Amino acid sequence: MFKGLSQLAGLVSQARNLGDKMQTLQSELATQRATGRAGGDMVIVEVNGLGQVLHVKLDPALVERKDQEMLEDLLPAAINDALAKSKELHVNAMQSMTGGLDLSSMKDMLGKFTPEENK
Repeated sequence: MFKGLSQLAGLVSQARNLGDKMQTLQSELATQRATGRAGGDMVIVEVNGLGQVLHVKLDPALVERKDQEMLEDLLPAAINDALAKSKELHVNAMQSMTGGLDLSSMKDMLGKFTPEENK
């Protein structure tokens, strides 16, 4: 009976350590940046490693043309490009945290929490 309690205490301790590591990882990812581009850099989107959009830059010539249809096409493309790169940052950070374990399915799992990329 006491052996089981000891194992349970060990699991709780491991879970607490993992939670601390995940919190550190989230803080680090919040400082990392990924950039998505579309339309020959007419639209540039910057996101952090958590997939939060931080900045959108539009080419002034594109804005002057008032081409709404083109903007509506290029914005999602640039955002999806940036988010895909952000996912890679997240996967790489998780692999470094887990000591290089193969987390090839992590990208698929992260895909459930972020918008799908254009196919």
